[in-house]
Amino acid sequence: MSLPDSPSQAQDLDHCDYMHVHEDIVAQVNETMPDEEILYDLAELFKIFGDSTRIKILYVLFEAEMCVCDIASLLGMSQSAISHQLRSLKQSKLVKYRREGKTVFYSLADSHVRTILDQGMEHVAE
Repeated sequence: MSLPDSPSQAQDLDHCDYMHVHEDIVAQVNETMPDEEILYDLAELFKIFGDSTRIKILYVLFEAEMCVCDIASLLGMSQSAISHQLRSLKQSKLVKYRREGKTVFYSLADSHVRTILDQGMEHVAE
């Protein structure tokens, strides 16, 4: 298959030449389609990954459990900026925390977060 020569030809690839719905395929996919609420939650989760500061924080926590002071120092940011981003990451269940005296240490919530980061890096490296 050759590539289109012009933008208008490229647009034509996005449309069917004639209207014909493949009912069996549509029905099969519709049966397995998650509920609207689940898709919304998934989209919200991916929005969290859409911020480079939050990605940096996740990568820091990928390497080691750290407190806000450590993360702020490493990333050259204020503690309040880091705390604000950690709040979003906690609400999305991507990070967890534990208290040791007056210090709160943060880490990745579970192995799923590690997998998402690994697969994302693998995808962008292709």
